Amino acid sequence: MGSFFSCWYNVSMPQRKLLVTHHAPDLDAIGGIWLFKRFDALNYANAQVAFVDPGDTISLEDCEKNFNCQLHEVTHVDTGLGEFDHHQPEKAQASISASSLVYDYICQQYPDKKDDQALAALVNHITEIDHFREIYWAEAKEDRFLFSLHSLIHGHEYVNLHDDQSQLNFGLQSLDYAYAALTQHYKAKEAIKERGQEFNLPIGKCLAIESGNDDTIKLAQIQGYQLVIRKDPEQDFIRIKARPDSKNPDGSNFNLEKLAKIIKEIDQSASWFYHASGKMLLNGSNGWRQKKASKLSLQQVVDLVQKTYNQKS
Repeated sequence: MGSFFSCWYNVSMPQRKLLVTHHAPDLDAIGGIWLFKRFDALNYANAQVAFVDPGDTISLEDCEKNFNCQLHEVTHVDTGLGEFDHHQPEKAQASISASSLVYDYICQQYPDKKDDQALAALVNHITEIDHFREIYWAEAKEDRFLFSLHSLIHGHEYVNLHDDQSQLNFGLQSLDYAYAALTQHYKAKEAIKERGQEFNLPIGKCLAIESGNDDTIKLAQIQGYQLVIRKDPEQDFIRIKARPDSKNPDGSNFNLEKLAKIIKEIDQSASWFYHASGKMLLNGSNGWRQKKASKLSLQQVVDLVQKTYNQKS
């Protein structure tokens, strides 16, 4: 869809000047605002946001005095018991949230959004959180669970008490990042499925892939691959990573030290970094400004890895 901040203009919808949600906006309220602003941008990108007590609607007087608009130019989200609120008895289902209602509207107006897996996953996540179903997640008992976005938004209330706008801004920006990460995740899934090349080493099943998406490495490791080789087809950089728990057949810790010595000798013109963990051999990274790409092909690296660790394909 090009930039995900742009959408086709919907001639049936009058341009809205004001979005209204409740004070201390939670993830669901912020999610609904985010969906309107990002995916119905020509109608809502420049809309101001007002805050009311939970369940309330904004008054005509407030609209005219503080926002220079009329009620027909207002959209309520997660408050007011209207189209994009879910606190009515007939909408109080576990599968419905304010964000899911806005998402349904977006998909009706722009049918291509139905195929956006990242967007659907994001909305499903928000809906689960809004119905407190996260208490059943395996992570719920762990302190690291408090690093989740909905917990950080709640924590914002203790740091910036009663600052609705800054809480909203934090949430909107965070959802931009979450959506971008989810988009890369689903692209990585597709890349592994379509272009991943499996091979074997004594440590187990491994994967080689040509992709500019670095998420393929972590996802492949999550999928059980013991070692992953990724070559960026445009920049020619190569990254080789073994799972942190990878072991040799005798139970000893597997490392890439032997490969690092050999590859640095063969590929002397390239910038190679062997990580102290023994699990990473990197040719280029986002934090490495002065870097030279490898001249080795992906297949050459696979052959070298197999030869080094005494395993034929």
